[in-house]
Order: sequence, then C-alpha cells, then structure tokens
Amino acid sequence: MELSGTRIIAADRQTVWERLNDPETLKQSIPGCQELTGSVDEGFEAVVKQKVGPVSATFKGAVTIENANPPESYRLVGEGKGGVAGFAKGHADVQLNEVPEGTELVYDVQAQVGGKLAQLGNRIVGGFARKMADQFFDRFAEQVEGGGAS
Repeated sequence: MELSGTRIIAADRQTVWERLNDPETLKQSIPGCQELTGSVDEGFEAVVKQKVGPVSATFKGAVTIENANPPESYRLVGEGKGGVAGFAKGHADVQLNEVPEGTELVYDVQAQVGGKLAQLGNRIVGGFARKMADQFFDRFAEQVEGGGAS
C-alpha cells in the first residue's frame, strides 16, 4: 500500500523538525495512542488501540529513524503487531521544505499489512490508512501551531 501527501504547517522548519522528534507531540498526534516511549536516538515504542472495519486490536510497535538530515528529512521505519488482527510494517519518507506560509511537510509511505487486516482488502485498509494520516497531520498541526505540549 502506498500513501503520500503534503501539509502546510504555519511554523518555521526548525520548529516542525523539533516537534516531529518530540515524543509528547507525537503521542498527542497519533490517533488511539495509549503509550509512547523512547527517543530519536534509540527509537520509539508505541501502544495504539484502533478499529479497522470489523477488526479491533491493540497494536504494539516500534519505529526507528534512518537517514536523518536535520532539519530537512528522514525516514521512519516501523512495524506493529496486533495479535490475531495481524501486523503492519513499512516506512515513511518525510521531507520538510521552507515555504512563505511556514513549512511544507511532504510524506511518502510504503506499507504492508498481514493477518485479518489483509483480509479486509485494499479499499478498507487504504481508506483507514488515509483517515489515520489525515487525523495525525491535523493533530500535529494543531500541536505545533497552537503551541501544545512541547
């Protein structure tokens, strides 16, 4: 599954970069996130509860950062397991560009799902993934622009 998009965030690139690497900002931005621990250097571990179609699960996952080029870009590599619901794994390339309105955040995600999630089909899983991405970036923009937890 592939997913890509852009968002304009009304903040300078350095601020957006710092908040993309801040565990508290990320926890507040990830829909269904119950727990987020770790650091940029060691990677993050998360517990996220979600319902995808008829499948509800608590996913435990880990994310690491690769190819970091502060404050311009990095690759997030992650994997989550939801027991009988299945798994998701993949990576996201994130690029931050300076624009007159603030910072343009560009993302390109490549992901795979397995187990019951894969049985739901691309339409349901793809729609869910797009909804999750939209919610994440809406919440992230609110955190950064509104001066939420830092």
